[in-house]
Amino acid sequence: MAALALTAPLTGCGATTAAGKVTLKVVAAEYGTNSEDSSKNYWESLASSFEAEHPGIKIDVYIRPWKTIDSDVATMVKEGKAPDIAQIGSYSNYAKADQLYAADELLSIPTQANFLDQLSQAGEVNRIQYGMPFVASTRLLFYNKDLFSKAGVSAPKNWDDIKSDAQALKAQGVTTPLAVPLGTEEAQGETLMWLLAGGGGYTDTADGSYNIDSPANVKTFTWLQGLVGAGLTGPVKPGDLDRATAFKAFTSGQVGMLNGHPTLMKEAVKRGVKVGMVPLPGPNGGAKSSVGVADWVMAFKQNGHRSEIGKFLNFAYEDKNVLDFAGQYDLLPVTYSANEAMLADPEHQDLKTFLTALPDSELFPYGKNSWSSVSESFKKNIGKAVEPGASPEAVLSQIAKDASAAEAAE
Repeated sequence: MAALALTAPLTGCGATTAAGKVTLKVVAAEYGTNSEDSSKNYWESLASSFEAEHPGIKIDVYIRPWKTIDSDVATMVKEGKAPDIAQIGSYSNYAKADQLYAADELLSIPTQANFLDQLSQAGEVNRIQYGMPFVASTRLLFYNKDLFSKAGVSAPKNWDDIKSDAQALKAQGVTTPLAVPLGTEEAQGETLMWLLAGGGGYTDTADGSYNIDSPANVKTFTWLQGLVGAGLTGPVKPGDLDRATAFKAFTSGQVGMLNGHPTLMKEAVKRGVKVGMVPLPGPNGGAKSSVGVADWVMAFKQNGHRSEIGKFLNFAYEDKNVLDFAGQYDLLPVTYSANEAMLADPEHQDLKTFLTALPDSELFPYGKNSWSSVSESFKKNIGKAVEPGASPEAVLSQIAKDASAAEAAE
């Protein structure tokens, strides 16, 4: 049976026992919100099934919260105790340091070819795939239908609607008319949603260079700052509000609208919240694209377990296992065959909007070696941009300087 630890210190590394059995250390993120839907349950079942077919390989999995998992793994690698496999948010800095196996060193040709093209390409550094997509999602604007009905408003179609809807919700006593979670948990995702809606983004579409303090981006955050100043974003400062806290408040009926992913839909329905979902609009209508997010699997070379890692990952990417995880959390599978199966399954018809949005969505610049440090700069600083009295342009310019420095260091 696989040994799992939710809070154990991350001090181990892959090992070979005296009896010759190889132990693979896997560090994976927590997607659940309680013990009943913890990711531990999925990994425990997956590891047990794999071990039954491969008695010479043992799987030890450590589940870590999203808020710390990237830094947890970075610490392990820095201390020379890298896991064999990590399922985290960014891979490119490890690839640049030649610490990872390439995907084609691990996966069978059919397994690697089954990844959605968009995600395979996003997993490349210098045209070699190191990041293997684990699960994907797109984002939509969620709203509480009951709160909207009581306030006499409908789903927003532009930014004026968002503001007027939020004002009406506030007048009805809604605690948080519009939640804007720019806390450290996932500020980079919330930020990109709004930047794309405002006609900007993280990078220049022409050459892929960072374009963080563009006029469009400054204009977007100036507008958001106005909502914060008007008291339309709730009692918690956006820079102190994490996504998980905002999601919990939405499922408790305290939030009128916020950007969310498929997992939130499932949890809200479970708690009796009537959910409406629309693409986050731009100032005058539709945004240029939505945010696509992928979480990544990577395999470290340090312990030399290429063959065993490959066997485990080929097993993990079988359709049943991909669908089990994606289905449990209402996320999107990352392979063609699993996507087709989910689209054909009546049980997952509520995910069609997200599935159809994925091919045209814009992903984070995962392939940039600098992205990990740039993402951290957003997490630490972007909340300051919407504080009353702050200069959104100055905050974005500072993040842009951090990005330039990170690029120059590569």
